[in-house]
Amino acid sequence: MCEDCGCAAGGGLVRVHGEKGVVAARPARKVEVLADILGENDRIAAHNRAHLSARGILAVNLMSSPGSGKTSLLEATIDSLGHHCRIAVIEGDLETENDARRIRAKGVPAVQITTGQTCHLDAAMVHEALHALDLSAIDILFIENVGNLVCPAGFDLGQHANVTLLSVTEGDDKPAKYPVIFRAADLVLLSKCDLLDVLDDFSPEAAERHVRALAIPAGIMCVSARRPQTLASWIAWLEARLAECRSKAGEPTNSRIRIHPHLEAEEHA
Repeated sequence: MCEDCGCAAGGGLVRVHGEKGVVAARPARKVEVLADILGENDRIAAHNRAHLSARGILAVNLMSSPGSGKTSLLEATIDSLGHHCRIAVIEGDLETENDARRIRAKGVPAVQITTGQTCHLDAAMVHEALHALDLSAIDILFIENVGNLVCPAGFDLGQHANVTLLSVTEGDDKPAKYPVIFRAADLVLLSKCDLLDVLDDFSPEAAERHVRALAIPAGIMCVSARRPQTLASWIAWLEARLAECRSKAGEPTNSRIRIHPHLEAEEHA
């Protein structure tokens, strides 16, 4: 899979950027056997999820093609929800801290992961980024994945929910063309819906038919970062998922998953 898309070609560094600069860096790893890649990734993802769940933190993985409006949606979500909910963001891009800077400008902690040549985030990258965040001060953690409609769907990060964005500028047949990332979605957001006023080649109804043809029960919402009134259902969805996550926080986690000593020390500090 990764051999086909080129993200395992080797070279470059994966960097985690905190507000004070690079807090972690390692060479991009190449593993020859796909089962080893996914098996190790799933082990770390389970560890991430167990630690977040124990603290009642809702982790949401945002996936889409580049330019679909993920960062703009996050900015608008912070404006709508941030006054009563503590939000943090992990950003994923091949290079630059542009998106993390935009989030930090909203007064929200953001860690930027630059992946070099890798076209998706993985659980190990997210684990490293968690060390750059104060988990005791987070209610919702958004993970903005690398813009790509293929590989991000194949890697569990330890999230509680997947949200796939489809911009109305992309074409309403994208779910049929890229079914894997839409099948992974717990929620599909049709973004930039304010542009429907001037576009005549995107049908929300057709997009929904393509999603339903994949036999998934994901909700579908039209949103626009430029029109806050369109975000009400999205905010309500987040609040419901956060309440669900908090209600489970007192339940014991899988005894086979051991909290990393670094995180364990933080938890008992």
